[in-house]
Order: sequence, then structure tokens, then C-alpha cells
Amino acid sequence: MDSPAFPTPQDAEAAFYVAFEKADLEAMMAVWSDDEDIVCIHPMGPRLHGYPAVRQGWQRLFAGDGRMRFQLSAAQRFQSPLLAVHVVQENILLGGNPKPQPPLVATNIYQLTGRGWRMILHHASPSPGAPQGTPPRPNVLH
Repeated sequence: MDSPAFPTPQDAEAAFYVAFEKADLEAMMAVWSDDEDIVCIHPMGPRLHGYPAVRQGWQRLFAGDGRMRFQLSAAQRFQSPLLAVHVVQENILLGGNPKPQPPLVATNIYQLTGRGWRMILHHASPSPGAPQGTPPRPNVLH
């Protein structure tokens, strides 16, 4: 089976969260680069380095009972010709519970490859609170 081509980092990110919500290991790994330098860090979890470790980490996570739905907010995106960095707040609903879990902050990094954009890093951790904006610049004249 051919891996899907993701023409933009946003396409890869959308596929990432769809695979996450469906707990679909094959779809999840299709988003990731097959490079040995990929890294995944789940909240409060160890650093998973390399394709086999990342795959095993997702397999363990998907083996759990709870299914998740994601609502992303406070997105910041930075992109160069070959790399894209997305920092998002993940608002997660578990199962049928209408009350969201405490938010997580996730950093997702994508790299342009010969097969389109692929994830090379996902790092999620508990959010310390509401996202902070850029502090106002002092009004100084020189």
C-alpha cells in the first residue's frame, strides 16, 4: 500500500489528528517520516526515538480503552521551505464525556520529504494555563 502524500504541513497535521481519534496505527505511522531521527514524547512519558520506538509507543497508547476527540486552539505556525513547526493547544474529550480534559500543549514539527510533508516530532505536555500572547513592546523612541 502506498503512503499518502501530504502536500502541506496542515494536511499532515489533519491526518495526524484523524488517525489519533480513530486509534488507527497504520494511518498514524503514514503521517510520520520513516527516518530514524524522529521523536515522540507523550505527556509525562519517555522520549521515544526512531521509527520502531515511536510506532510501539502509539501501539501501546491505542491499546487503551478511551477514545479521544481533539479540538485544537491557540495555533502558532512557522514554516520555512523544508520545515514547519506547529504549536497548538489540544483540548481533548474522552469517550462520551462532554467535559474536556485539562488542555495539553503540543509541538508538531513536519519536514518536506520526497513523499510530501511528514511529521518528525510530536511533543505534548500539560498546559500551564491559558496561552500567553506576545508581551506589548514598550513605546520607546530613539
